[in-house]
Amino acid sequence: MKVLVACEFSGIVRDAFIARGHEAWSCDLLPTERPINRGGIPTGHWVGDVLKIIDSSFDLMIAFPPCTHLAVSGARWFKEKQREQAEAIRFFQGLADAPINRIAIENPIGIMSTYFRKPDQIIQPWQFGHGEVKATCLWLKNLPPLTPTNIVDGRKPRVHHEPPSPERWKNRSRSYQGIAEAMAQQWGTL
Repeated sequence: MKVLVACEFSGIVRDAFIARGHEAWSCDLLPTERPINRGGIPTGHWVGDVLKIIDSSFDLMIAFPPCTHLAVSGARWFKEKQREQAEAIRFFQGLADAPINRIAIENPIGIMSTYFRKPDQIIQPWQFGHGEVKATCLWLKNLPPLTPTNIVDGRKPRVHHEPPSPERWKNRSRSYQGIAEAMAQQWGTL
């Protein structure tokens, strides 16, 4: 299966699909944190606007659009950032309208439930082996909801309490390994 992981600098989801034998590519405005080699040549990640490379040659796209102007956690700034929010909504919609048969779009609880539609599923890291809380919405096209793989105790809001730092946004946006593996295992067999 040819998989595009949109808006992913970490390479976590991309690598979970590669580990299962898929041709998977990530794309982000940033370089990847986990470069891979194919035949000695570093590949597997495009740096640039994902909307410029979306086409029907992919079988599956999993997208993680930036949530800064969409998540309810930033609602207190919405009035001051209406232009940025409108751009974020258009970008999300561009991903949803991609000519790809199977699509999953991930984002926290936010305004896309109103501007787009209600999510098909809300998952938590603790359902996939991580003792943390972080409600994550999934909008799905031709994909079944993810089935929890490893429900654990703990349930700490680690991401919510990430201390201020230049890396805070990156630390809060990385995918959980357990969720990435569930996506590769469950959606990679369709």
